[in-house]
Amino acid sequence: MPSLATWNINSVRLRIRLVRDFLRRHQPDVLCLQEIKCQNDQFPAKSFTKAGYPYQAVHGQKGYHGVAIVSKFPLSDISSRVFCDIADSRHVSAVVDFGTGPLTVHNFYIPAGGDTPDPEVNPKFKHKLGFLSELKAWFGEDHFRERQLICGDFNVAPHENDVWSHKQLRDVVSHTPVETEALDALLTGGHGWTDLVRHHIPHDQKVYSWWSYRATDWQASDRGRRLDHIWATTDVAAHSTGAEIVRAARGWSAKPSDHVPVIAHF
Repeated sequence: MPSLATWNINSVRLRIRLVRDFLRRHQPDVLCLQEIKCQNDQFPAKSFTKAGYPYQAVHGQKGYHGVAIVSKFPLSDISSRVFCDIADSRHVSAVVDFGTGPLTVHNFYIPAGGDTPDPEVNPKFKHKLGFLSELKAWFGEDHFRERQLICGDFNVAPHENDVWSHKQLRDVVSHTPVETEALDALLTGGHGWTDLVRHHIPHDQKVYSWWSYRATDWQASDRGRRLDHIWATTDVAAHSTGAEIVRAARGWSAKPSDHVPVIAHF
């Protein structure tokens, strides 16, 4: 059963053993990583090759951000895009065929947006909204009609049950109306996308992929948000057989990422 996973790893070099453990347990055909926090020549390429993922598309950055795709199958047409004229490493794409024919995988790390949800006083939030706006225009182009998968840390929890408390987080960055409406416009606008997690897990179920480091006991407090997503064009979504969030990964080590992997099966 072909599968693709996405994971904000929050430093791939620091957590390479954790990633390799995940790959051993779940064997996704393609893994998209965000916040790798290293330059291209610092990426642990040999470690991934040894784990069975010799094909790699890396768009790194010194100390911050950075995205990568590792794959069991060849990657071609590797590219990246700059958004808002800010040269952060927040996107990489590649064409891959892992059993359903060639398709383009886009891996995104959308800006978090800082603490204040006001673009007039917070340039980070302005950057986030601008990024989402540029994505909407780009996704309207013809090549996004079919054979596309997009995934990554979108830094938006769009629905009421994607957060631990809709009421308490409506004014908190990642769940404010302006962000959730922008992400919904991306999902339904242009040629339309299918949110593969919510395609298989009903909206009335609470689902999270991120828990803050600030919680003394993340599992007991369970104040999570679903910030990590996998979307597909309609033709690709038709082959989707399931989706899962690997919640247990949040407790796999003493120093885990605050995000956990999300997997789509085909």
